[in-house]
Amino acid sequence: MSPAALTPELTLTAGAVLGILLGSWLPRHRQWVVRLLAALACLVGLTATAAAIGGAPQLVFGGSYAVDTATNAGRVIVLAATLLTICLSIDTVGSHPRETEFYVLMLLAALGTIMLVGATDLLLLMAAYLLASIPLYALAGFAKDALGTEASLKYYLMGALLGVIMLTGITALYGAGRSTGYATLAQTLPSGPPAAVAVGLVAVLAGLLFKIGGVPAHFWVPDITEGASTPVAAFVTTVPKIGGLIATYRLVAEALPAAGVNWPLLVAMLATASMTLGNLAAFFQDTVRRLLAYSTISQVGYLLLAVTVATRSEIALPALLFYLAAYAVTNLGAFAVVAALPHAPNLADYRGLARRHPGLAAALVVCLLGLVGTPPTAVFLGKLEIFSAAIDGGYTWLAVVAVVNTVASLFYYLRWIAPALVAAPETDSEKVLAPAGRWPVLGAYTAAAASLALGVAGGVVLPLVSGPSLL
Repeated sequence: MSPAALTPELTLTAGAVLGILLGSWLPRHRQWVVRLLAALACLVGLTATAAAIGGAPQLVFGGSYAVDTATNAGRVIVLAATLLTICLSIDTVGSHPRETEFYVLMLLAALGTIMLVGATDLLLLMAAYLLASIPLYALAGFAKDALGTEASLKYYLMGALLGVIMLTGITALYGAGRSTGYATLAQTLPSGPPAAVAVGLVAVLAGLLFKIGGVPAHFWVPDITEGASTPVAAFVTTVPKIGGLIATYRLVAEALPAAGVNWPLLVAMLATASMTLGNLAAFFQDTVRRLLAYSTISQVGYLLLAVTVATRSEIALPALLFYLAAYAVTNLGAFAVVAALPHAPNLADYRGLARRHPGLAAALVVCLLGLVGTPPTAVFLGKLEIFSAAIDGGYTWLAVVAVVNTVASLFYYLRWIAPALVAAPETDSEKVLAPAGRWPVLGAYTAAAASLALGVAGGVVLPLVSGPSLL
């Protein structure tokens, strides 16, 4: 195995280790050096991944970790999303006594998420789950206030419970298939006890659903989104989904393609529940953070469409990878606007935003209409690809359910857009809509522009995520 194959992972590891060592020696007013180190680690990882795109797929670590198109796409999305979150957090975490710990925890969580993407062995999947979870428990309560502490505790308890359930599922699959490697499980599970395979699959999916915030393991999402700081909420509701969804796709496509369990129908039901419950709950939210929380739950449902037809449609994997990139920039853009306007927690507080800050209003409109799936944003193209994959895989009814949910979701996004564009500003709106700093504003502009650029240049990007893969 060439160490160069794992340059992005090694770069994040080195960034985290050097960051904690530097933070131990640097004075408090110079902790920003660790922030630069974290950004540099992401940039080096992106450069190394760009150089590796198009290379032949390979298995490393004794066949337990895949380096292919899916892994490279996951690396790019995770590293770019982490870089954007670092931009959002500068004004919030800058000069904080524990600024070093914040960025080190973020790098470790990004590393765990990338490991989830490439894992082709159940034991490595469990290790990646823990690495992608434990740093986020600490980040959720980083502010040490009442809401953050409560959110962190709930997040930890749910993560611990579902982690134990996932470990139980891994044990069941090992007992049924006599191996933890996906390649061997694909050969042995079809002849294993169906009940053990079914129990193992459901239990492992429970842990992965926790990572992606899908129904029924979604209860932590609103509490974290409302209780944690805005940059942490943006990171937690975006980055783990990338690893969790690709890991779920890899599990069902590599380990369970011929197992005697109707897992496509199970995933389809989970997708329907996530789309519908997320949208229904978002209808009645008056706070922007809780609206975005339920929006992320509904987006999980759309993304699970690609997992449902993982073995039935050749365009399922490219559709999933493109949608994940589109969702990441668009969701982070919406959170960037929220971070830029910390004194406007409710929808009504956005009255007159277009008049006072037309650039932020434009970014908000692009991101919210992007989450709906309006052209020419990236999510529109992502949804189009995923709906096509669902129909191609024989799940037309699921595509119809997704289209109905998409139309319904327009209602609650317009509840946020309308006050920003139409209503007259109130007398105290200048104070309520005062931007907190330039970095979140820059992040909002960057994300909105990326969402539009990705939508317009989709014809160039889609072939890049359709390259050689082990899936």
